Amino acid sequence: MAAKKTKPTSSTERQSGVIDKSAGSKALKTHSTESPGEKRDALFPVVGIGASAGGLEAFEQFFGSMPSDSGMAFALVSHLDPGHESMLTEILQRVTKMPVVEAKDQMKVEPNHVYVIPPNRDMTIFHMTLQVSIPEKSRGQRMPIDNLLRSLAEEQGENSIGIILSGTGSDGTLGLRAILGAGGVSFVQEPSTAKYDGMPSSAVQSNLATYVLPINKMTEQLMVYVKTLIQNKIRPVFPKPVVASNLKKIMMTLRSRTGHDFSLYKQSTIKRRIERRMSVHNIEAMDVYARYLQEHPEEVHDLFKELLINVTSFFRDPEAFTVLKKEILPRLFEKKPDNYVFRVWSPGCSTGEEAFSLAMSFREYMDDIKQDFKVQIYGTDIDEEAIAAARSGVYPPNISIDVSQERLRRFFIKEDTGFRIKKDIREMVIFATQNVVKDPPFTKLDMLSCRNLLIYLEPELQNKLLPIFHYALKPGGILFLSSSEGIGSFHDFFVPLSKKWRLYETKKSLVSARTAIAGNLAINTDHSVRLPVEAALVMKGPNFAELTKMTLLQLYAPASVVTDEKGNVLYVHGDTGKYLRPAPGHASLNVIDMAREGLQLKLRTAIHSAASHKKVVDIKGMRVKTNGGFSEVNLTIRPFTELLTTEALLIICFQEAEVKAKGKTALPAQPAVRGQAKRIGELEQELMYTKENLRATIEEMQASNEELKSTNEELQSTNEELQSTNEEIETSKEELQSVNEELMTVNAELQAKIEQLARMQNDMKNLLESTDIGTIFLDTNLKIKQFAHESAAVFRLAAGDIGRPLSDIKSNIIGEDLIADAQAVLDSLIPREKQVQTTNKLWYLVRVMPYRTFENVIDGIVFTFTNITVLKNAEEKIQKARDYAENIVDTIREPLVILDAGLKVVSASRSFYELFRLSPDETKGQYIYNISNRQWDISRLRELLEAILPDSETFDNYEIECDIPVIGRRKMQLNARRISGEKGETELILLAMENVTEKGK
Repeated sequence: MAAKKTKPTSSTERQSGVIDKSAGSKALKTHSTESPGEKRDALFPVVGIGASAGGLEAFEQFFGSMPSDSGMAFALVSHLDPGHESMLTEILQRVTKMPVVEAKDQMKVEPNHVYVIPPNRDMTIFHMTLQVSIPEKSRGQRMPIDNLLRSLAEEQGENSIGIILSGTGSDGTLGLRAILGAGGVSFVQEPSTAKYDGMPSSAVQSNLATYVLPINKMTEQLMVYVKTLIQNKIRPVFPKPVVASNLKKIMMTLRSRTGHDFSLYKQSTIKRRIERRMSVHNIEAMDVYARYLQEHPEEVHDLFKELLINVTSFFRDPEAFTVLKKEILPRLFEKKPDNYVFRVWSPGCSTGEEAFSLAMSFREYMDDIKQDFKVQIYGTDIDEEAIAAARSGVYPPNISIDVSQERLRRFFIKEDTGFRIKKDIREMVIFATQNVVKDPPFTKLDMLSCRNLLIYLEPELQNKLLPIFHYALKPGGILFLSSSEGIGSFHDFFVPLSKKWRLYETKKSLVSARTAIAGNLAINTDHSVRLPVEAALVMKGPNFAELTKMTLLQLYAPASVVTDEKGNVLYVHGDTGKYLRPAPGHASLNVIDMAREGLQLKLRTAIHSAASHKKVVDIKGMRVKTNGGFSEVNLTIRPFTELLTTEALLIICFQEAEVKAKGKTALPAQPAVRGQAKRIGELEQELMYTKENLRATIEEMQASNEELKSTNEELQSTNEELQSTNEEIETSKEELQSVNEELMTVNAELQAKIEQLARMQNDMKNLLESTDIGTIFLDTNLKIKQFAHESAAVFRLAAGDIGRPLSDIKSNIIGEDLIADAQAVLDSLIPREKQVQTTNKLWYLVRVMPYRTFENVIDGIVFTFTNITVLKNAEEKIQKARDYAENIVDTIREPLVILDAGLKVVSASRSFYELFRLSPDETKGQYIYNISNRQWDISRLRELLEAILPDSETFDNYEIECDIPVIGRRKMQLNARRISGEKGETELILLAMENVTEKGK
């Protein structure tokens, strides 16, 4: 991919995400009008790259193909030897024109620069400044790549980019999870092209790789992605209705394909995630992406996964878990019976880290107080793949960043691929797929931990979930939220125990959570898609107190209530006791149920009319029974037409009718009037009976509803038990499968060992038979374990003699007790060797050695019998020949001496001994120049003798004078020749002497 050459940019031009098209430059520029909320979008991309073993070659290949004016900054982390200076900066500077520098603390990050981590340091980024520090953890437990990528995710959010290249282990996996959770993108080297595929494979297997590419294609795709990312941020802003229409299409496609409605998720988060997917596919317009989504079903799955935001870790906010263990759990465990079962729910648990963190916290506390309760934790999530990962209970090695070594030893099992949750912790947690928005909640809970879920939801959906959480918890139960979340206006439901760490206790509310769920707070089940723009109007909600006050001020502030279109009371103003009273039976806040006698029928009709026609309804002179008598009341029902809300809200005003002026006398009643009054009384009596029947029917219906709700709760409980049983079955199945796999592995290993043993036995058998060496193996009791065929010539052995003592077997050896030798070797561990002859005139060299195992344990005796009959016969022949030669030499009158290569005497003739008055004991093995009082120690003679063997020299007639006992000084003439032996034998020197004293006279 060709890169344009551009002039250097100024410092103010390095801080923006806007492309200066007029200059044709890829550099990034800022505008002074930038708002604080746009600061992150304006920053240039910083790419975090991690590698380990084989990383140098990968780095060189990457920067060799990366343009030097890409507008990006690169932060490199490699696993360096802490004791040696790194040469990485010098090596990479050879392959790129970008400045390559070793990172320093508080160094400002600039585009088109490469920053390399120093040895024995951690490197992070904060406010576009590098933070270089000494590692806190010991060598072998450090995860420097994860540290950098996590900080990059926090710093750049959806602009963050992480790259994993060749390396061993799993460092970088958790960092990529943080980057994807923040809306960023990840590039991973194709494992088959990596010199070491540990780190790339870990990222791919964890489904954390946006792109999996060889390095030569990675740089090209990175440039395309960044270009699309920047263009998406500077493209023309379309009118809100156009954006809303395209967003609605995408939401409807998601709901129809996945069954999940994301319309009440935060609009900003949804749009960022969609834009990221658009950048991945190089799509610039949302309407084009909406069509692409409809035409590519696999993209629907990818977008769905993108929106789930599976960002989690063990003991997230460690201080919060410390407060939970030290302050909250003692409160929860107080006065609980021994057989009490704690029920905990963790909705949105992702891959299970939070649920297992709760389980470990409960386990630690129970161990501290030396009590053992059953704790059942339900971990649920909408993502089936995440739940499957949670059920496996296997996590990468770099969780050591978040989990202490003590907890790793206590609650995890170390495996080749990472850490596995131990069985006792795993059995405390049940995982299930569940949509917390629309599926029934778990009930009768002691704790509900919903951390970092509500922050991704619109306030309207938060306001619907919190009453559900209240309903699911027992009175006194604990609600555990993240530090970024809260309970909003639901102070009647929860009381704070730790405001900083968002720990709340459930309290009984005047408005029961059950009523809230059944009424206007129930989750929307009509499956309509509400756009975030529309939801924003609803989520704000009317301020009932202020609106009521304003309306009542206009109407002289009579006693009033605010209701929805069904008559559910939302707000009460003034004294309404004359007109409303608590309804008998199940508690209700419906104004029709609470209306006193004389109001109910007309009130029901008036509410329906006002809500349907959006108009004011006035009813004058209604007779209401109060304190045993009747009074006249004027009723006014007025809709709130000023509110931009999808829900119809009504204000109902009660006002006493004016009393007729005193002194005025009513006209006497006419007969017709009296008859009419009588008829009215009868009708009122009949109506009263009807009301009583209706009230009885309503009470029966309410009782039936209660029974149905009880039945439903029992069914939910049964369902939970079935889920628990299913989980146990799944766990048993997994365990059996694991055991089966282990048995298969052991069986395969045993099979391989058997084959190896068979080969070794065959090799041993063929070796023993091919060497013609008799061998007998005895145990420590000198019993026969095994023998070779040749040994039968020494001992009369048969196949049936295995296991018999060797002393029971008749030997062919003459005059030797080998059993005694064997016992001596077994006692002393010193090998023995001797030559023996058999009754059939054969000679054998017998070696007796201790039998040693691989563990250096003495486990018996080994006899070897080497047939040396030929060698023995040859020695006899040689000895005879030597005797014959010596007899011949002894007949020669001139003295003769045979020397070896070191000029030591091997032998001499009889005439030599007689002449010089020496014995064989005085000469054999002695240097020639040391005998006869060193008369032969002549430098020139030594030189001549030493040159004979190496240089094949000879010498003749070399004369010396020497003193000979008895006869005196004599002149001797010396001659020397090399005597060549057989091949491989030592060569000798023959030194002949002749007395030439008489010749010289």
